[in-house]
Amino acid sequence: QVQLVESGGGLVQPGGSLKLSCATSGFIFVLEPMAWYRQAPGKVRELVATITGRLRTTYHNSVEGRFTISRDNDRKTVYLQMNDLRPEDTAVYYCRAESYVQVWGQGTQVTVSS
Repeated sequence: QVQLVESGGGLVQPGGSLKLSCATSGFIFVLEPMAWYRQAPGKVRELVATITGRLRTTYHNSVEGRFTISRDNDRKTVYLQMNDLRPEDTAVYYCRAESYVQVWGQGTQVTVSS
């Protein structure tokens, strides 16, 4: 069964950095396109970044140049390095295996505030 466990969130000041991790199991990770999503209070969940098995990446316009998605196929883990964080980045962040659209982890809270 597909499992996703996000970690690495926290409270950070504007301009700070965080690196999120998502440990996975239950599917063939090396072939699977992976994505990070986020959901802010009162807003719909939105796609933040994606990475294919061939390491092609895409980003939401609002995070382009600040966030970097990566993956470690040996560890079956996907990462999101977030730099120059802004208050509007505050949200619960989730990863997802894009072939298993109904499976979500518990998410990790990111709060950007002074």
